[in-house]
Amino acid sequence: MTSENGGYPRRNPQPVADGKVWNWAQNATLGDKSAVSTPETEAELQALIAASGGKIRVMGSRMSPGRMLQLADRGDTLLDLSRLRGLLAVTEESATFAGGTPLHEVYEILSGMGRMLPASPGVIAAQSLAGALATGTHGQGLQQSSIADEALSIRMVLADGSVAEYDRQHRWFGAVQLGLGSLGVVTQVTLRTQPSLVYTCYKNAVAADTLEQDLIDWNRNYALSKAWWFPNENQVHVWAAREATADEAARYHDNNDDLLRQEETSDAMNETIDQTLEHMRSDTKIVDENGKPFRTVTRFKDFSDVTGDVYQVFCRGIATPQINVEIAIPLAITGETIGKIKAWHSATQPHMHYPIILRCTGPSSCWLSPAYQQETCFFGFVVYYAEDGSLSEEGVSFLRAVEEVLAEVGGRPHWGKYFEAPLYNWSALYPHWADFVEVRQALDPQHKFDNAFTSALFD
Repeated sequence: MTSENGGYPRRNPQPVADGKVWNWAQNATLGDKSAVSTPETEAELQALIAASGGKIRVMGSRMSPGRMLQLADRGDTLLDLSRLRGLLAVTEESATFAGGTPLHEVYEILSGMGRMLPASPGVIAAQSLAGALATGTHGQGLQQSSIADEALSIRMVLADGSVAEYDRQHRWFGAVQLGLGSLGVVTQVTLRTQPSLVYTCYKNAVAADTLEQDLIDWNRNYALSKAWWFPNENQVHVWAAREATADEAARYHDNNDDLLRQEETSDAMNETIDQTLEHMRSDTKIVDENGKPFRTVTRFKDFSDVTGDVYQVFCRGIATPQINVEIAIPLAITGETIGKIKAWHSATQPHMHYPIILRCTGPSSCWLSPAYQQETCFFGFVVYYAEDGSLSEEGVSFLRAVEEVLAEVGGRPHWGKYFEAPLYNWSALYPHWADFVEVRQALDPQHKFDNAFTSALFD
């Protein structure tokens, strides 16, 4: 086990009464509790920002790595926007929410109105709306991209305390959509909505022999698709969803609009999952057989097709402290990249206790989106913390090595997850990098919304 390796911090598994604010995973402190301010209104937020002489970061749900939020000096401010939440306005094709609204509330409110976002959800819905935009949270399916791509307008409080609104016609909108918290504090977001759809999701287990082409086919032939690749067992668990037929939708509605599971189940993944659980138990030393890390894979045993709305089908994650690395690869070279990983895996036989997660999206209009202007496949890698808060040395070595493989082929890391910044040439990866830096300078010339992480990125 390792206490800290490759930039992956040790976790403190027990709550600490040290006067500090910890991130959700409890592997980083964000600042002193005395630094937290919780404005009740936008006007109060304006006054607070205008009067501040230190740095300011928004905490959100604190699910990002600590470096995204961390403060250093007395006089700095951690903003808690949990009071600025809820639905503010509705039109036939849009809904405006306060920036501090958790995603699960956005989804619940929209579902209650018979509406949905055109962007499919990520697996976890605890993030705040503003935080999801700031880090590029995304789902799966080539017909959509990140949640930020469904923003029609964004309202922010700027560094001088003034309020500005940006819509899709504004020349800076591509920067504001995904701003890494470095341009201003998002207080309102107007999102495009559409009538709720019912989906039938087919689940299957297949060999990974032809994954290079199969992954493309699943994403071309279905509205939404997600896959879990188990290289050690040469097996893939795939979900492929299409809009439900009239009969399927009727049976779903007869089930009180609850997720409808087919009676027929498959045990095709059971042996693979048992082997995966064995690795996980060895790595984590967690004694609870029903612990959260184990539940993330046991759900693949005895699986069945399901019918439900997009949130019931795909927003199924189990929030578990982990090191999560996700690298975006252009879809055009995804097959080639899978081949490289297969060859690298065969040659090195790395130790891994969780499958590789494969989610594809359509092009994004956000300047700093890993999917900017191109169809993209996100390769996700997970290592769970051990019971004592440490990480498997082999797991850490695997993450470092596989990230190097993907960085070499032009991969772009997910901003809200872990990555090794020295591996990436940001200005070469992002055509609008210099433009974003100019917008940042114009909106926050004193870099009030910076911390060590964003300063290193942009300065």
